[in-house]
Amino acid sequence: MQANNNRRLYWCKNIRLTGLLMMFWFFVSFGVSFYARELNFDFFGWPFSFWMAAQGSPLVYVVIIAIYARYMERLDVAHGFDESED
Repeated sequence: MQANNNRRLYWCKNIRLTGLLMMFWFFVSFGVSFYARELNFDFFGWPFSFWMAAQGSPLVYVVIIAIYARYMERLDVAHGFDESED
C-alpha cells in the first residue's frame, strides 16, 4: 500500500509540474505572437516581438526543459526512483 501511495504522489507532482510548464510554454508560444503588435518596443535594438520569435522563445524552451529535468531528478531521488549506481 505504501508503494502505491508513493507512486501516486510521484505522478501527481509530475503531472502538476508538467501542466504548469505547459501553461508557461503556451503563454510564450501563443501569447507573445498574439500580442506582437502591442509589444512594439525595442529590445537590444530590435522590436521585442521579432526578438522573442527569433531568440527569446527558443531560450525559454531550453529553460523549461532544464527546469523539468532538474525537478524530476530531485523528485526521482526523493521517491526512490533514481537510477544512480550505488
